[in-house]
Amino acid sequence: MQVFTPKDITEHATNKYLAVLVAAKYARVLNEFPRDRSKNEKKLSTRALEDLKDGDIEYRVVPRRRAKGA
Repeated sequence: MQVFTPKDITEHATNKYLAVLVAAKYARVLNEFPRDRSKNEKKLSTRALEDLKDGDIEYRVVPRRRAKGA
């Protein structure tokens, strides 16, 4: 099992919380694609964290809009 430290994943993200959110959303995107069902395939969350650590994921933060009447 590969261990990702906060220092590893924050090289390409603002903070560790944002890094985990980006990796989780990317893993959901990866889940939509067909996969090879071989036994040596990595988990999607591991693959997403590896891609984030390597800088292969591009993302942007969109500010939340306020609800009307709030």
